[in-house]
Amino acid sequence: MERLPTHPGERPHESDASPGPARTAPPTPPPPATAAVDARGIVTEWSEGARQLLGYPPSEVVGQPAARLLADDAGTAGAAALRDAAGRERWSGTVALRHRDGRRLRRELLAHRRTADGPVTEWLVVSAVTGTPEGQTPEGQTPEGQTPAGTPEGEAAGGGTSGSEAAGGGTSGSGRLGEWAFRQAPCVMAVFDADLRLVRSNAGMEQVLSLTEDQMRGLRLPEIVPHPVSDETEAKMRRVLEDGGPQHLRAGAGPAGTGANDGWSTTLVPLKDPAGRVRAVCLAAHQRLQEHLARQRMLLLSEASTRIGTTADSGRTAQELADIAVPGLADFAAVDLLDAPRHGGEPSPAAPARPLATTRTAVRSVLDDGPTASAAGTAGTAGTAGTAGTAGTAGTAGTAGTAGTAGTAGTKTLYPALSPVARCLAQGHGALYDTADPDLLQWARQDPGAARLLGGETHSVMVVPMRAHGATLGVALFGRHRRAEPFEADDLWLAEELTAKAAVSIHTTRRDSREHTSTMTLQRSLLPHTLPDQGALDIATRYLPAGTRAGVGGDWFDVIPLSGARVALVVGDVVGHGIRASATMGRLRTAVRTLADVDLPPDELLTHLDDLVLHLSADESGTDDTAESAGGIGTTCLYAVYDPVSRRCALARAGHPPPAAVTPDGAVRFLDVPAGPPLGLGGLPFETFETELPEGSLLALYTDGLLAARDHDIDEALDKMFAALARPAKTLDTVCDRVLTAMLTHRPDDDIALLVARTRALHADRVAAWDLASDPAVVARARKHATEQLTAWGLDDAAFITELTVSELVTNAIRYGRPPIQLRLIHEDSTLTCEVFDSSSTAPHMRRARTFDEGGRGLLLVGQLARRWGTRHALTGKTVWAEQSLSPG
Repeated sequence: MERLPTHPGERPHESDASPGPARTAPPTPPPPATAAVDARGIVTEWSEGARQLLGYPPSEVVGQPAARLLADDAGTAGAAALRDAAGRERWSGTVALRHRDGRRLRRELLAHRRTADGPVTEWLVVSAVTGTPEGQTPEGQTPEGQTPAGTPEGEAAGGGTSGSEAAGGGTSGSGRLGEWAFRQAPCVMAVFDADLRLVRSNAGMEQVLSLTEDQMRGLRLPEIVPHPVSDETEAKMRRVLEDGGPQHLRAGAGPAGTGANDGWSTTLVPLKDPAGRVRAVCLAAHQRLQEHLARQRMLLLSEASTRIGTTADSGRTAQELADIAVPGLADFAAVDLLDAPRHGGEPSPAAPARPLATTRTAVRSVLDDGPTASAAGTAGTAGTAGTAGTAGTAGTAGTAGTAGTAGTAGTKTLYPALSPVARCLAQGHGALYDTADPDLLQWARQDPGAARLLGGETHSVMVVPMRAHGATLGVALFGRHRRAEPFEADDLWLAEELTAKAAVSIHTTRRDSREHTSTMTLQRSLLPHTLPDQGALDIATRYLPAGTRAGVGGDWFDVIPLSGARVALVVGDVVGHGIRASATMGRLRTAVRTLADVDLPPDELLTHLDDLVLHLSADESGTDDTAESAGGIGTTCLYAVYDPVSRRCALARAGHPPPAAVTPDGAVRFLDVPAGPPLGLGGLPFETFETELPEGSLLALYTDGLLAARDHDIDEALDKMFAALARPAKTLDTVCDRVLTAMLTHRPDDDIALLVARTRALHADRVAAWDLASDPAVVARARKHATEQLTAWGLDDAAFITELTVSELVTNAIRYGRPPIQLRLIHEDSTLTCEVFDSSSTAPHMRRARTFDEGGRGLLLVGQLARRWGTRHALTGKTVWAEQSLSPG
């Protein structure tokens, strides 16, 4: 027997010929007939095989209606075929065609829907071999179903042996067993000849592709199912023919038409004749379903780590859970959040006695147009989907069996006390249900919403509670109606993992929101609500919290009236964010106010504040808190004192940005205040800087958040700030708004505190001073000077208290102090201050005089009559002062 050549056109070697009558090799079969027809029924492509089949050249067919190719009496059948194909991806059937010479052909056609570039959809029509005119047998061909004379059936299949040998046995019995084994093998098997055309397929192949062997015989794999996997498989089959070795497809790729990610393992092996020549290729594919499902679950869980919880929005997080669950795990998903989250330890095994009120926060279904559709819609039969639910409704069911709707996002949902949802929430773990479960049926009878959710084609449901850190936040529902396989235990595990990720993110978001609200409340309560009444400065302030998830920081400002009509300005920035930073800010602000009341110079005040931060850090060193917020180490502060009498300003700063000053002529500059270290480092000195500011000058104190803009560098930020400060403005509020508008294009990444002050001056007509001798007789003269000055100011009503105060303070300076001694009166709009200076550093102290004591009652009397009093130390000497309020008259 002469063997077939390995490739078309190959001649057998002389040694390969066996004795016997000479036979010629069967002719190479003609190419398959292929054509493309668009949605209008117009032929757009015409192959050489189609020309051989029907005799029409491409010029006579392309651009013409495909109906011209049908036999006259096949129009009705053709129309029925088109209606049958509508809405499907593939169609096969027998069609009567008309040859160019008028002959009639009945051919098996296979058509695939394909989408070209753009929105145009067309059909690719394939016929395996050229057809036969009805009732005739073309020359060189045999009637359908018969084998050409002299060609054994096994050789027609591409082999060089008899049919029984090709089936795998040498006898008729073993041959039948081999045929049965091939046909009934529990995997997908097919044989392709040297031209890579299918010659045999088993039942597994027919079941997977939903095509019979007769419909596929003679076609190449890409013609059976156009798909990139088919092209890859055919390329590897060609390599098998060339190299003679087996080939394997990449992990996850399956036979064409089953999809590239269905967990198939495909092997291509050569079929060789006894001489070792490759005659055909056998395709064998095995589906590793469980391994594939496990891998898919792990991939989905890994993807969830980056897709769930991307924003600080609970509703968005719930939608992200639904989006990743569909279609990766379920056909629809719904997330319901409790209106009032439950807090506590382990859940109770008993179901709650009251219904559960929830809000449907997220919905997703395979029937949705997109991931954010508001309703899941329903699925009808025969490829027809039910209508999608509208806002405020639960959706409309499709006809003749529908998949349950997932409801509408934003609607209220009330679960009965004994429903599966309530039970799962009470028990704290998820559960699997099929629609025949008695609990599910009872729930559906009690709740119309459940009936819509579970009705129709829905066959498997999972209920998973959302719990995080001891709090129950809601429930997630998952269902399947399109996929035939029900949920299993591994699916429930995956659903619980996905839901747990979402629950942790939602819980964190809500906790951060509560903490942010608490921090904002604390921060605003610690900042000045109103500015104090004083006449030295016009002041406007702004505070902007950070717009990031880090939360509110510890920035603060303060305005502190001091003795002698002076005013202290403070701006500080505590390291870190949150409640701890705000609490530390409150401590430091209180400490600054206390130290300011002692009238310490700026450098000494910062030194004491630095010690306080060190003590706070030491107190918190044993806790588990991060160093970022422990004790406020790294806090910056700027402290300034302005005296409207001398128009001098004394400043010191601890790691804080320098203040900006604007003179009345519009010149802007930084005040050259020595930087000093941030608070909490200890051991490093601070230095006071003094400057004289003309009346009407502008001071701008701020925290570094104002300069930390993400869209420009520091030099550009400073230029913008200087330009905004230099522009004339009627009010200081306008100045603040201009600065913030110029510097910020978005919510700040760090807190911003801004304080803008315009200086005033107390002129000589509001200040009176007298040098006094260290003689007790001068006390009467001092009272007289004070009384005359009050008369000149029109403050005769204050004369009595002023005389008593002057007498006591001058007497103490003469008795306990050292010369020189000076008396000074300062008249502000609503305040009169009496000051006595002497060169001694010994400060007076108020004490309670006993019954028979001759002294000790003077300062007590001053304390009762004055609004406040105190001692202010200088480099040499001290000043004892008393301040009284003036009546509106």
